[in-house]
Amino acid sequence: MRFRRGTLGGVATTLLMVVTATGAASAQQDQPDSGERQAQPEQVAAGLTVPWDIAFLPDGSPLVTERNNARIMRVVDGAVVEEQRILDAATDGIQDGVQGIAVSPDYESDGFVYLYYATAEDSRIARFRLGEQPEPILTGLPRAVYVNGGSLAFGPDGYLYAGVPARYPHDPNGGYDEAQDLNSLRGKILRLRPDGSPAPGNPFGTHVYSYGHRNVLGLAWDDGGRMFAVETGDHGADELNRIRAGANYGWPVCEGPCSDGRYTDPVVHWTPEEGTPAGLAHVRGTLYVTTLRGQRLWELPLSDSGDVTDRRALYVHEFGRLRAAAAAPDGSLWFGTSNTDQLGGAAPGSDRILRLG
Repeated sequence: MRFRRGTLGGVATTLLMVVTATGAASAQQDQPDSGERQAQPEQVAAGLTVPWDIAFLPDGSPLVTERNNARIMRVVDGAVVEEQRILDAATDGIQDGVQGIAVSPDYESDGFVYLYYATAEDSRIARFRLGEQPEPILTGLPRAVYVNGGSLAFGPDGYLYAGVPARYPHDPNGGYDEAQDLNSLRGKILRLRPDGSPAPGNPFGTHVYSYGHRNVLGLAWDDGGRMFAVETGDHGADELNRIRAGANYGWPVCEGPCSDGRYTDPVVHWTPEEGTPAGLAHVRGTLYVTTLRGQRLWELPLSDSGDVTDRRALYVHEFGRLRAAAAAPDGSLWFGTSNTDQLGGAAPGSDRILRLG
């Protein structure tokens, strides 16, 4: 089929796509909740403007990127304190600025933090020590207005993964087909050594780990080391994918499931009205997906084999647009609002970070 284009809480009555034992997606209606009350998250920080990502230092201190302000903030006792600004970050577009952040698994010995951000010329991945300006380790990534990728996370194997977008359809410099071109980094998930070079064992001998992606915005691994990613579609379907080395996820041929053996179908897919996923975190055997247009937090429990067994929509329209998501060292889920972006329309400084669990 081709398209173009929270345990914690009550369930919204919406269209659900469930992956059956055979791997085919089937539609059914979510059942209303039985009257149980949603656990309410606590507010841990406020006064932010488009918090894009959250990462934790080994001592549990959270770092938060502010996209449009090109700032990295630290949350200290409920207050947000500016850690530093990224001086060469561009903030003149809707999805430019500072995006994904990841802390080195060897932080206590190397002190490195990794950042995905846009400059006037490109998007890039860089590393730095707090208080210093970033040193680029991979440059020349696409900078776009609406589809800008920017996810960044270390996997359990110790390598750095990054979600790089395909071109936006109105980009005068090219088209969607680069997501299928293994000689291009566009429309890919990359796997890197900490110095930015291709990680050993990558399926094509390059930075590319998987391909056929439109706009990957969240990465996470379950307790079994299985990798998942969320990405926004065009107009038909948004996706949660199980990521495997060398797999082709179909863009731009497929948006959502297409039942074509050349491409890997999503584990779960949503309409944009209930989706537009932006963040992904794994907490205690469950995936959590934040959504922008959907204005809800999706709770997706996993089986021991990594299959999604159910899904529940939490806090529907309660906190507005949701973007950042991260698993904290204490086992809680942190997520952030994105109501101060161009589509949210709230006043600067109105966004906040919430903690659940």
